[in-house]
Amino acid sequence: MINRELIRLKVVQQTYAYYQNGNHKLDTAEKDLFFSLSKSYDLYLYMLELMVELSRMAERAFIVATNRYNRLRDGEAPNPRFLNNQFIAQLEKNRQLKDFVENQMKTWADDEDYVRGLWNRVADSEVYREWMERTDKPTYEDDKTLWRNIYRKIIVEDEELDHLLEEKSLFWNDDRFLVDSFVLKTIKQFDKKLGADQPLLPEYRDEEDREFARRLLRASLLGAENYRATIAQSLYNWDLERVALMDLLIMQTALAEMFTFPRIPVSVTINEYVDIAKFYSTPRSASYINGLLDAIARRLIDEGKLKKTMPQRQEATPEEPSADKAETED
Repeated sequence: MINRELIRLKVVQQTYAYYQNGNHKLDTAEKDLFFSLSKSYDLYLYMLELMVELSRMAERAFIVATNRYNRLRDGEAPNPRFLNNQFIAQLEKNRQLKDFVENQMKTWADDEDYVRGLWNRVADSEVYREWMERTDKPTYEDDKTLWRNIYRKIIVEDEELDHLLEEKSLFWNDDRFLVDSFVLKTIKQFDKKLGADQPLLPEYRDEEDREFARRLLRASLLGAENYRATIAQSLYNWDLERVALMDLLIMQTALAEMFTFPRIPVSVTINEYVDIAKFYSTPRSASYINGLLDAIARRLIDEGKLKKTMPQRQEATPEEPSADKAETED
């Protein structure tokens, strides 16, 4: 599950923390990086469990409605269509997810009010209404599609959930946009025949990705002086000290990747760190970083210091960052 996009983001975050906390211990920074990445995987499993808990809340609401109907015989009998979902029944029995809940003691039991409110939002949604109005017998694929739509259209968009997760873990502040995509991918990959043994996404695709994280962090921190000197050589009428700290660290990490992982195309590296800049900075800052990294890479290739090929396109001229951005160092 932990892909290189997430690794790059976490390395930039940890590089920032390394300079802010003042102890400058490389081993500690590496330990903190992998702890942060493990918390991202926890969030992935936690969001899967949210769907299970949401289904349980729907079942409780159905029981209450059924008891009321049996007592009053008023209106139509409650429809169990939503509860007879093959995908969510399989997810609830998933061995890996059950182990996570039992071993980590992470459940949504303490957030019953939130889950109830989320269920009410689902029950009031067009997705739910259209599902309940259907008269056909749903297939397993239909059941998966329903939950993909609930997750994509309701859970992903729920701002209250953002605040709740932020209170639970500082490590989860910036992870949801990636974790949500992994949850949706997981739903799509579920196979009815695998039952409770359906594999969830692994924490790391392979050991190579874990090694990528370690080497990238160490290269960024150990080579900081050289990378900053390289950046300074390409600044146009602008002192290195006036570049915002986060922008500087994004470029520092990008250069570390260019030199440490020569098999990754330069254009891919630049695009990945420009995306991080868009997330943490302004579009103007991202444009500035894009132009500057592009100019630096081309110069290093011309000087024979960077043995990579780049797509031919018009030379990019870095813009000066805005004054308020340049003065922001924290």
